[in-house]
Amino acid sequence: MTDAGDPYTRRPEDVREPPTGLRATLRHLGPGLILVGSVVGSGEIILTTTLGATVGFAMLWWILFSCWSKSIVQAELGRYSISSGETALQAFNRVPGRLTVGGRQISWVVLLWLFAVVPGHLIGGGIYGGVGQAVHMALPFVASKWWTLVFAFVAVVLVLSGSYRVLERLLTVMVIIFTLITMACAVLLQFTEYAITWADLGGGLRLDFPAFAIGAAVAAYGATGVTAAEATVYTYWCTEKGYGRFAGPRSQDDAWARRARGWIRVMQTDVALTLVVLTLATVPFYVLGASVLHRLGHIPNGLQTLEVLSNMYTETLGQWAYWLFMFGALFVLFSTVVSGLGGGARVFADAAAVLGLIDIGDYKARLRLTWP
Repeated sequence: MTDAGDPYTRRPEDVREPPTGLRATLRHLGPGLILVGSVVGSGEIILTTTLGATVGFAMLWWILFSCWSKSIVQAELGRYSISSGETALQAFNRVPGRLTVGGRQISWVVLLWLFAVVPGHLIGGGIYGGVGQAVHMALPFVASKWWTLVFAFVAVVLVLSGSYRVLERLLTVMVIIFTLITMACAVLLQFTEYAITWADLGGGLRLDFPAFAIGAAVAAYGATGVTAAEATVYTYWCTEKGYGRFAGPRSQDDAWARRARGWIRVMQTDVALTLVVLTLATVPFYVLGASVLHRLGHIPNGLQTLEVLSNMYTETLGQWAYWLFMFGALFVLFSTVVSGLGGGARVFADAAAVLGLIDIGDYKARLRLTWP
């Protein structure tokens, strides 16, 4: 790709006026759907459901708080990226408190991020394993570890061969499918003995915090909603979508400020879409766990986690729903793998630029690290 295709460089010839009206704005959304593909994964399907299975409806408010509270940070990082032209990692490197690394002054926040990479990859490995386990339960003639390797290879191929547009379209399809599946199951739940009542929902909004569930609640909060890693990656998706580039090179004139504010409004609409889809994809998992698994006394744990979770579907819809659950679980977990791998590669390339290992303006070097 030539430098003219560099989404991280702002050129006067790339300037576009921001869309006006909802219909025109909707055509420029997309980064949030990629983010949802990463956000809605093991945290929602496992930790959110486990919390519901543990405490019933008592902490529904906590799940809503987890979904809604972090989008403020996501929107502010996006706003900064559009107005400044910097990615999140470059912004973090401006935080006071600097240490010398290889003769270069680096903010402690960037160094903290580097230390967080290893545990982040360990969590990612668990999600890969979840994909393999889901497919193995549906197709047991191949061991789960081999399914894990197969889907890890598929994810790598997709990321290496795909541009931003390819990932956006792929993950949009995945997001729509697994959101509809979980919402459909929550609706169908109302026609069973596990139907949710207004009393259940009211009890879930009373701000109770059962002491025995602190561990499960903290784990669910940390893994649901837009986490710090995903809010960071969001700035790269916004950049590659073109929000900042369309605003043009930063200047003091009123025309630039007007364009920047217009594209920031588009980004904020994208964040709002993220929040809506995220909520619709997360709350049904909690509701299913609270209404079915809690009443059955089944708590997901260990290698039997997905098998226990499948009870949410089979108990309410019948044995045929086992396949529906496995299909949905595959899409939930695999979309997390693809989105996380694509975003992580971009942050890694940017980290190399911040650390001085490559020229921050050398897009070809950035691409070589993103897509070897």
